[in-house]
Amino acid sequence: MSWKPTQKQINESHLGQWMTEKGMSQVSEIYQWSITDRLQFWQEAMGKVGIRFKKYYEAVADFSEDSNVPRWLPGAEFNIIDSCFPESSDLSSKEWAKPALIFPEKRYLGAEDIATMSYKDLYQMASQVANGLINRGMIPGSRIAIDMPMHAESVAIYLGIVMAGCVVVGIADSFSAPEIDTRLEITKPVLLFTQDVIPREGEELALYGKILSIEDTSDVEPGVSCLPQMVVLSRGTRPVALRHHDCHFHDFLSENNEFQSIARTSMDELNVLFSSGTTGEPKAIPWNHTTPIKCAVDGWAHFDMRSGDTVAWPTSLGWMMGPWLIFATLINRGTIALYPDSPSKPDFGRFVQDAKVSILGLVPTLVRLWKSSESMNGFDWSAVRCFGSTGESSNETDMLWLMETRTDGTPVIEYCGGTEIGGAYITGSLAQEAIPGTFSMPALGSAFVLLNEKGNEATKGEVFIQGPSMGYSDRLVNKDHFSVYFGGTPLDGAGNPLRRHGDQIEKLDNGYYRAHGRVDNTMNLGGVKTSSVEIETVINKISEVRESAAVGISSESGGPARLVIFAVINGIKNDDEKNHGLSDRLKKEMQARIKDELNPLFKIHDVVMVHHLPRTASNKVVHRDLRQQYHASFG
Repeated sequence: MSWKPTQKQINESHLGQWMTEKGMSQVSEIYQWSITDRLQFWQEAMGKVGIRFKKYYEAVADFSEDSNVPRWLPGAEFNIIDSCFPESSDLSSKEWAKPALIFPEKRYLGAEDIATMSYKDLYQMASQVANGLINRGMIPGSRIAIDMPMHAESVAIYLGIVMAGCVVVGIADSFSAPEIDTRLEITKPVLLFTQDVIPREGEELALYGKILSIEDTSDVEPGVSCLPQMVVLSRGTRPVALRHHDCHFHDFLSENNEFQSIARTSMDELNVLFSSGTTGEPKAIPWNHTTPIKCAVDGWAHFDMRSGDTVAWPTSLGWMMGPWLIFATLINRGTIALYPDSPSKPDFGRFVQDAKVSILGLVPTLVRLWKSSESMNGFDWSAVRCFGSTGESSNETDMLWLMETRTDGTPVIEYCGGTEIGGAYITGSLAQEAIPGTFSMPALGSAFVLLNEKGNEATKGEVFIQGPSMGYSDRLVNKDHFSVYFGGTPLDGAGNPLRRHGDQIEKLDNGYYRAHGRVDNTMNLGGVKTSSVEIETVINKISEVRESAAVGISSESGGPARLVIFAVINGIKNDDEKNHGLSDRLKKEMQARIKDELNPLFKIHDVVMVHHLPRTASNKVVHRDLRQQYHASFG
């Protein structure tokens, strides 16, 4: 089963209209043009989504310093936040009155509790934030962290920080105190926006208190803070006492609700996000003012995002899809639907129904949960014209249920890329057939090759990115960018090194693609990318565990990665029946430690006790062999 667009739907889509303008009849033609004439493609694409400049660029890209990582839009002066709002300076105009955000006003009980924030109101709150930052001595380039869920205030805070020329440091609110501490230490922000508690499923989970607990384990002198000053938003039912130099959000806001954005150059930092690599410390990846252009173009071309669309994508400002959602939706003049509680419960389904969400994003794990729990049954999702799926490999059966059973024929656009891509390198479009669990095309402006273990091109293999694209990272805060992405990689036909990415993709006989997870020691769990080392470091603290290896297991038919722990246990010499109880107990202890020290979203699927771990001659654990071993033994 699949979804097939009619010729009328193709013609009316953004991609179809662009093809008509260029005298093309096939998506493959416009894609080929986008990679053979990349500079012209990006110039036209910026016009399609309405990117505005204070000073126009001298060229689309400058390759003089580095052909692999060019300087985009040299000579330009702009602030991408200007493109998120209407061009008219008349705040009383109809464009400014359109809803920018829609969200439950309090605890969601029905349609009457849905609130909206207009583009004007969002601009004015963001301006109050920007003026508050300037009043407190922030200067362009100052790094300012956000550790809070996505709601109206956090979106305004994000926009205000960038508007003031500062740099957002995005931290997922689900992370443990040690993980928050690691990210603060890497980026050293001068200010941190957070909130007292996170209301979740009727409970209040401490956030401000969790951050303060970092000081209890720090090595700084007594009385000296290792944390930046904090601005705290109140969301709880009880007052929370703040440190003497912290302040409440309402006290931070300036009374001045107008602000002229500060001009930046194209390559100035805008946002630092984190992505796990093969070492314990996460990579700190800066986005610049061109990265949101990639977000907006992907939304416009591949999701057919347009004015009037309401876009919901349960996510966080600590994961790239949070900023992606802001830029893709606002630059394309849509409405962001924000639901700050759990998307697994029926209230979320009711919100999607009553907010008339037209583009609904998700991670595949969520679809499996909806299907098994039947929690979304009974709601009218007829306004949804497109789903988006990212963060994990999709399962064909689950996506077929979503497309056909849940909505009676709605396409799922698979979307795969990464923080360092600024969007996707492979995806789909509404101008093509949507087959469950598969990608129909590389993203416009992006190209890749699949290489097998011998380094030869193959129909199934590791992804290597071919050539530069706007949106791709050009630096890392805490690592060497070239060695991470280009060091030791094969060369393309022009003699340039291919860019390492790490996904495993299969090209199918019909020309479509299927994802098979990661080939390196990273994995996507609950839509969050993490490394095996991060998990193993926590597991190895258990006294009975001599050593461990964390592996993400994906089935051949696709689907979210399942976390499997291989553990060598002290004192265990055989695999007799008495060890099964030990395995169950260790699994519970491992899960508890992962929840407390890493992220409660990381769920252990299985624990396998082994006598030893396979290693290379240099003593590195071969996670690939363990993955193959598990597939052979357990399927």
